[in-house]
Amino acid sequence: MAFNNPNVPWSEVERVASGRAPFPGDGSDSPAWSRKRDGYAGAPDDLRDRRGRDDGGERVRAPYAELHVHSNFSFLDGASHPENLVEQAARLELDALVLTDHDGMYGAVRFNDAARELGVRVGFGAELSLDLPAPQGGEPDPAGSHLLVIARRQDGYHRLCRVISHAQLAGGAKGRPVYDVEELVGELAGHVVVLSGCRKGAVRRALAGDGPAAARAELARLADWFGRGHVAVELIDHRLPSDTAHNDALAGMAAELRLPTIVSNNVHYARPDDVVVAELVAAVRARRSAEELDGWRPPSGQAFLRSGAEQRRRFEHRYPGAVGRAAVLGVEVAFDLQVVAPDLPPFDVPAGHTEMSFLRELTWAGALTRYGTREQNPKAYAQLDHELDLIRTLDFPGYFLVVWDIVRFCKEANILCQGRGSAANSAVCYALGICHADPVKWNLLFERFLAPERDGPPDIDIDIESDRREEAIQYVYGKHGRLHAAQVANVITYRAPSAIRDAAKALGHSQGQQDAYGKLVDRWGGVAATQQQTAGEIPGDVLDLAARIEDFPRHLGIHSGGMVISKQPVSEVVPVEWATMADRSILQWDKDDCNTVGLVKFDLLGLGMLSALHYMIDLVAEHGESTVDIGNLDLADPKVYDMLCDADAVGVFQVESRAQLATLPRLRPRKFYDLVVEVALIRPGPIQGGSVHPYIRRRRGEEEWQHAHPLLASSLDRTLGVPLFQEQVMQMAVDVASFTPAEADQLRRAMGAKRSSARMRALMARFFDGCAANGLDRELATRIFEQIHAFSGYGFPEAHSMSFAHLVYASAWFKLYHPAAFCAGLLRAQPMGFYSPQSLVADARRHGVLVREPDINASLAHATLEPEPASTG
Repeated sequence: MAFNNPNVPWSEVERVASGRAPFPGDGSDSPAWSRKRDGYAGAPDDLRDRRGRDDGGERVRAPYAELHVHSNFSFLDGASHPENLVEQAARLELDALVLTDHDGMYGAVRFNDAARELGVRVGFGAELSLDLPAPQGGEPDPAGSHLLVIARRQDGYHRLCRVISHAQLAGGAKGRPVYDVEELVGELAGHVVVLSGCRKGAVRRALAGDGPAAARAELARLADWFGRGHVAVELIDHRLPSDTAHNDALAGMAAELRLPTIVSNNVHYARPDDVVVAELVAAVRARRSAEELDGWRPPSGQAFLRSGAEQRRRFEHRYPGAVGRAAVLGVEVAFDLQVVAPDLPPFDVPAGHTEMSFLRELTWAGALTRYGTREQNPKAYAQLDHELDLIRTLDFPGYFLVVWDIVRFCKEANILCQGRGSAANSAVCYALGICHADPVKWNLLFERFLAPERDGPPDIDIDIESDRREEAIQYVYGKHGRLHAAQVANVITYRAPSAIRDAAKALGHSQGQQDAYGKLVDRWGGVAATQQQTAGEIPGDVLDLAARIEDFPRHLGIHSGGMVISKQPVSEVVPVEWATMADRSILQWDKDDCNTVGLVKFDLLGLGMLSALHYMIDLVAEHGESTVDIGNLDLADPKVYDMLCDADAVGVFQVESRAQLATLPRLRPRKFYDLVVEVALIRPGPIQGGSVHPYIRRRRGEEEWQHAHPLLASSLDRTLGVPLFQEQVMQMAVDVASFTPAEADQLRRAMGAKRSSARMRALMARFFDGCAANGLDRELATRIFEQIHAFSGYGFPEAHSMSFAHLVYASAWFKLYHPAAFCAGLLRAQPMGFYSPQSLVADARRHGVLVREPDINASLAHATLEPEPASTG
């Protein structure tokens, strides 16, 4: 789950929570809890009024489209963000721009978002790497040849994705696609445009190596494969001595074979001054300094976007019509990438059932165990009826069944797991055994999880014991297939340390110098802050280059747990490739791209504490004491709370940090809900700068308080008038403004979105009208709205906090009653937690546990227990 703090300091939020009057502040940002890309940020200043300009027809524009473009998602080849390329195309008034990164669609969503915002036509293609003998990392001039293909509209795009996916998986390793030429031609012929390509293309390679006859044969072969109406000869002029001769030869061949010529600039960066960045990333890719790469670098930086007028001056006199034909072809292949997200695969239900009827049957069976009969718990069954009706209306039963199936697999394989996040607001998830916190008992707001206006399926995260999560992931791959299931990528971008190190390496600095510069980096403030703070300790050229590649994508990693599952092969929506980790295949998009397109994502997250708890359970059972069921622990054991009040919590889940240990004696938890509050209270954002949370002051009786209005009692009583949870701020809107739960969820989403001003204004008007109808004056309504707004970003999901609070209690219970098993379980599950193994062992010894040193004759590969009368722990 992600947190996106609002643009206000914690002191201001604390002031709002306490109900004090505002005071002037500097409005500095608080640190964010996670990074989230919110889509294209909007047109730069010089492009904002572009559509409204009128030059009276005085200026003549030369039609031109750039059909061969690499962004920095060609990974250490291109040197401009996709968005920057679109912006420059808008400035140059190009008719179209076609993204052709190497063997993938990595930057397609960002490219399309920017183009849609700026009104630029775009197309999508790829430069396919043929005949690669191995992954080419570290090669100054990678082996193999290139085939440049451009999709003709949506169908061609899906076919191209399918071909790239098959090649990436056939290679068996990351970075080595293996294309079956027969499959490639059969799949793509008639659905793509093929260009003769750059110097690495088969035609130009043959021309340079074997002469015109060989080049003509390669060009004829392309025409035979893909059809003469789908092949064009690409003319490029980078001011190399051989460019004119080669272009003349290619134009002659095109005339002989009745193929059109088009002009391109084989673009690798947006503006001429970006050439220094291109040289830097080329050096990084080759694992050399820029000086060592001199023999392979082009002699001049010419691979930038050019205007139609400039291309006409270069080409029109010698190759008439080639520039205009590029414009015509660009318009022809351009389309808005509005990918229709595929549905989930149909769930295999027993005969006589639909997905919905089977979900109902599973829910009622689970409800009987969790809640008893309908007569015994009518409130719970009413909530289940409401949720099932909404699930049916939104047509999401398959989603719940897929999650239930993953949880079922884990239980049958004896793997600990639990749902987390807003899913714990759902009584259906509780009945299905996905989550373990009872939302009916705790009056959790279901609409925080699923609302009628939701434009996609709900988000159910599953925590799985980290040491066995791979089994669950491979189960999903095996059940749905590699082309229908893949993990979401994590785009690894340059942060300040890596940018400075790679810039220093490219500029020829020694390894020792690179390490020294890396230690001077301001990891929070980035390169700009480092430049201000280091005062000449890092060379200026290193910092300048590092600043220009900061936030560039460097390579793909694996998202912490996100998996996409689809009915239509997801490999036709975005290519799938191997990750570096064995048996993991990933999409070429990150979670934000998947969310933009609407791909259904499941998060299978590894949690070290679940592994540790499983080891503790096994150790206690193995040594004959008992079989512990953490789902049936007595959550009111005063001895557990006494231990926590004493801040004796080293190794205890979520409450072992110094901030938590300092808070425990002040909060003095005495019941389970106190742990729910404790988990939410200390987050990376809220407690900083010496601020004391108003909840703690009120809990300790240090601050008198009362509700600003009696209508707030139902939402804020349990947290002493202080909103801590997202569900509470939603309930506040329901109570004081008569919002429906669905409207309250819309308000929460609007407050968290950076670009929702129109929706936010409408909801604000609705809020104030509702408050007035309930007798609240404008001043009070404004204060409450301010309170809701301030906490909408800081607030922690209550259901998520409950899921984690259960693990807090379980781990504390083991620490109290089985300290030896507790320590051994934590040691087995390393690396995890806040403390080192030495600290955990020292704490165990303080609790009377005798810890023996490793013995080559007696020790196992992991920590275990053995009988020892002298041990009191």
